[in-house]
Amino acid sequence: MSTQHERLRMMLTAAIFAAIIGILAQLTIPLPLVPITGQTLAIGLAATILGSRYGALSALLYMLIGAVGLPVFSGMSGGMGVIFGPTGGYIISFIFSAFFIGWYIEKTGVTVLHAFIANMIGMIINLAFGTAWLKVMAGLSWPEAFAGGFAPFIIGGVLKAFLASWIGILARKRLASARLLPQPAPKRTA
Repeated sequence: MSTQHERLRMMLTAAIFAAIIGILAQLTIPLPLVPITGQTLAIGLAATILGSRYGALSALLYMLIGAVGLPVFSGMSGGMGVIFGPTGGYIISFIFSAFFIGWYIEKTGVTVLHAFIANMIGMIINLAFGTAWLKVMAGLSWPEAFAGGFAPFIIGGVLKAFLASWIGILARKRLASARLLPQPAPKRTA
């Protein structure tokens, strides 16, 4: 298969994952400041399966689709008001989180353990950026922002990181063996 066809296939797959993120965003447990959603699970899956470049692309596409007003954010919301609102930092950080998760797995190895470490760090990136944004946009103190935007998501984040790692590595290996994902280049040894 030519490189151009492979690139097109991966871009289409990233677009499909953007839709999956939008679907899982509707799985919501409301909390006072920031709801618990399936978005972070979907971001972890996208990055674990697609890697840094296309995982980040899926997160970017998701954000852009929501920014133009399509109701893909949690609670069937959309628009620039959500991006620039108190919870927008979490959405923006998905791009960086997805890139890091995919990059870490690409650099260390396609294993559940490496994926779990990557997804845990990705969760911290997401929560830290989102909490800082929440503090500024909602005019909260650091303890208030931490209590409302970070602490309630740690246990669920660990569970989602495990699920994204386990399911993501399984799916990635099966898709690669079916030649639906690019085969990783063999590692050189000295």
